[in-house]
Amino acid sequence: MSNVPSFSSTASRIQIVDAARSWLGTPYVHQASAKGAGCDCLGLVRGVWRDLYGAEPERPPAYTPDWNERRGDETLLAAARRNMTERINKNFEPGDVLVFRVDIYGPAKHCGITSSADQFIHAYAGRAVVTSWLNRWWRERIAGVFIFPGA
Repeated sequence: MSNVPSFSSTASRIQIVDAARSWLGTPYVHQASAKGAGCDCLGLVRGVWRDLYGAEPERPPAYTPDWNERRGDETLLAAARRNMTERINKNFEPGDVLVFRVDIYGPAKHCGITSSADQFIHAYAGRAVVTSWLNRWWRERIAGVFIFPGA
């Protein structure tokens, strides 16, 4: 049985990718989630969620921008598992949310939304929301693949 909340609305993969693309160029701001004004990687996913469904399913706790944390808490993965459907394998389609371990030995601390088979949209620290290639470096760091409700 899934713990994923049920929603009366559905979202097509095209709608998800279009919503993510509408955030391109938004400056990087840690813990923010305001299209055009600032967001981080989680803020992007939260903003796309709001674009698709309205209210967010939960409010995130405060978190550090440090990718090299060693605490072992899997806060990002746990939240994704509570609110989205996790794919059993690491195959993905456009519109899926990818969660990454930037430090392979640390907790998952980065996320983005796939826009094609080889690209994803994410908030790049120190820059903005951008499209990046899903090259070998990123693929090796995928900790989980998640599907938005109704997609």
